[in-house]
Amino acid sequence: MLKEFREFAVKGNVVDLAIGVIIGAAFGKIVESLVADIIMPLIGMFGTVDFSNMYVVLKGAVAPGASLADARKAAVVWGYGNFITIAINFIIIAFALFLVVKGINRMRRQEAAEPAAPPAPEDPADIKLLTEIRDLLKKP
Repeated sequence: MLKEFREFAVKGNVVDLAIGVIIGAAFGKIVESLVADIIMPLIGMFGTVDFSNMYVVLKGAVAPGASLADARKAAVVWGYGNFITIAINFIIIAFALFLVVKGINRMRRQEAAEPAAPPAPEDPADIKLLTEIRDLLKKP
């Protein structure tokens, strides 16, 4: 049983999947930092920097300027700002993955565009001559 598990664990697909998950988690942190530290401050120049604390009180009363977490404790709130932040993260991740896939596809096309193997050598002259004679004899 241990041998079977070891064979399963070291198969190419499982190892590739594990590497993909680890790189994906690291990539997620990079994108999270990109959004929080680079993009949101630029958007913040035109208004609110932190979308995650934007909400609408649906039922109850909340102190002005309270965070989303505090508002959720005191009332029923609709936290649309958190959704905006997550949607922006998704768009950035999707665009980054699009660029990665586009680059991989470009490399694959370049590999496919490499010159083909040289053509096979032609038949010897006597075989070519015999083929012509055969074709002439077939004509009515």
